[in-house]
Amino acid sequence: MTTYSAKAAEAAAGKKWVLIDADGLVVGRLATIIANRLRGKHRPTFTPHMDTGDNIVVINAQKVVFTGNKRQDKTYYWHTGHPGGIKERKAHQVLDGRFPERVLEDAVRRMLPGGPLKRAILKNLRVYPGAEHPHEAQAPVKLDVAAMNVKNKLRG
Repeated sequence: MTTYSAKAAEAAAGKKWVLIDADGLVVGRLATIIANRLRGKHRPTFTPHMDTGDNIVVINAQKVVFTGNKRQDKTYYWHTGHPGGIKERKAHQVLDGRFPERVLEDAVRRMLPGGPLKRAILKNLRVYPGAEHPHEAQAPVKLDVAAMNVKNKLRG
């Protein structure tokens, strides 16, 4: 018996469009579901070196939640490239700022293995802070992440 390996034409033909409403969902749990679907790990035809995943549209990204005190305590660091150029920003500053969708984008990006395949896979992710998105023509199928597990949506 031989190991199945998807061909490029087969991988492109099996792509679907998925719509996820992130309102009230926990960031880390949502990011793992998105990362697995982007890679195609939910399919029996998963091939590690190919882009076999779905196209994902996430709406209401500014309404994601953190558990515990992470919204106030979690810190995002980056470096400008200059000496002493370490910068930091808290999660609540990013979510209340100009680009709140970056919290979810960064969480998904950091869950994918690096390299050229990561960059190709991330082109299949579209995150919007509000409820509007320009992908109605692709007829995305709604995925109810909150119904998958009670811990995916923060209660109370």
